[in-house]
Amino acid sequence: MNDTKITNTVASHRTTGDSTADIRRTREIARAFTNSLSPALRTDVADTLVLVVSELVTNALRHGGGHYTLELSASPDTVSAAVTDPNPSPPREVTPDLNGGSGGFGWHMVRRLTDTVTITPGPGPGKTINALIARTPRQSAE
Repeated sequence: MNDTKITNTVASHRTTGDSTADIRRTREIARAFTNSLSPALRTDVADTLVLVVSELVTNALRHGGGHYTLELSASPDTVSAAVTDPNPSPPREVTPDLNGGSGGFGWHMVRRLTDTVTITPGPGPGKTINALIARTPRQSAE
């Protein structure tokens, strides 16, 4: 099911998938979503959202039960990606595999690139991970 809804202050898009082939498609959907927003996102914020979507969907397929629902949304101040999967277990922090290529980078990346990440039980036996990114990145303290 795919649908897009846009109003003066909020835009949203919803899609589902159950195959690794869907990872590329969700990146394309996220990119099209960011390109459709007005006012436009800064390029770095749009790129961050696309990367976060890719990581969350990949994790849902690999560890979350092989099926996901992605909902993208935007408000005047934020953009977000919410990924729902059928596995109730929260993501685990694992040490990234620097030699064997087995992963471990995605959840660290999602947490570092977003302003807020929440994990909510349900619907049903699963969970939803919602990653929120400010349209205007916070200033780093140097």
